[in-house]
Amino acid sequence: MTKGSVRFEAVTKRFGDVVALKPLTLDIAPGTLVTLLGPSGCGKTTTLRLIAGLESATEGKILIGGEDVTALSATYRRVSMVFQSYALFPHMTVLENVAYGLTVKRIPKEQAHAKAEEGLELVGLKGFGGRLPSELSGGQQQRVAVARAIVLEPEVLLLDEPLSNLDAKLRRHVREEIRQIQQRLGLTAVYVTHDQEEAMAVSDRIIVMKNAEIAQEGSPADLYDRPASAFIADFIGDANLIDVEITKAGAQTEIALLDRRMTLPVASAVTGPAKMVLRPHQVRLSRDAAPDTLPVEVGYAAYLGNSVQYTLVTPVGSIFAITPPQPQPFRMGDTLHLGFALEDIRLVPAA
Repeated sequence: MTKGSVRFEAVTKRFGDVVALKPLTLDIAPGTLVTLLGPSGCGKTTTLRLIAGLESATEGKILIGGEDVTALSATYRRVSMVFQSYALFPHMTVLENVAYGLTVKRIPKEQAHAKAEEGLELVGLKGFGGRLPSELSGGQQQRVAVARAIVLEPEVLLLDEPLSNLDAKLRRHVREEIRQIQQRLGLTAVYVTHDQEEAMAVSDRIIVMKNAEIAQEGSPADLYDRPASAFIADFIGDANLIDVEITKAGAQTEIALLDRRMTLPVASAVTGPAKMVLRPHQVRLSRDAAPDTLPVEVGYAAYLGNSVQYTLVTPVGSIFAITPPQPQPFRMGDTLHLGFALEDIRLVPAA
């Protein structure tokens, strides 16, 4: 399989007076899976369609594998796309669907079907070629769509919300399969989703978009552990954002939380209002008071088998907490004390 880099150089896309993508510069390294993540209308699908050649750039330059493809239509770009709707032909067999792109390229039928069989075996559907799409489950149909894309030997594989039509359990299984295929073939892949858990599970790198531009990019661990803003902290995993005041900046940061002063082992260059990021699993709850804890009341409790989720009423607002199951779980109305480890805390700008 071939693989290629993707580069945007100040690419802008406008639809009339609407700016769908502000000047965007990005690099996607060969052989990596990069996810474009963000809420609806943030520009992620527009970016994917620009790579595919399904939209043309208003300004800027697009390069794939080092070649300037800005003016090339989708037909002449070595990319393949897996669509949200699968886009399988219902009257064709699975084998004919997978071979379709090859036959359009005028590859002899026998050769095209042989390559299609290889593609089906690659996605775990050997022996399914004679079936119709309607005879397959949703997950199997999605794998057919992936096979159809990869038999074309693209430089870049594009996936547009590929799992959104599947239930949660099947979605987890299919995303693992897509990731394994991408790594085994060394494909460059660009994956679009609004699901942060899905993005973290499959990506080498995530590009989070907001308001038609990049809000932050990095590895899943970078974005989760070192968010640059309240938006990123809240979007990448659940987060409690608590108002604090930075009273002393430096290599270690002193903050004021209500009447308490705490020194965090994180650096800050500025003083003033900020938000403290406290992840739900970092919340520590106890019936006993201790120094530097906050009094809280359990407003809601939900037992989910492998965890218990709590909504807590606190002097700094509502806080969401997740704990392992306990022999004597806390109940609604219980008065507790909330604590956390100072080394777990991150700070982001207040606005």
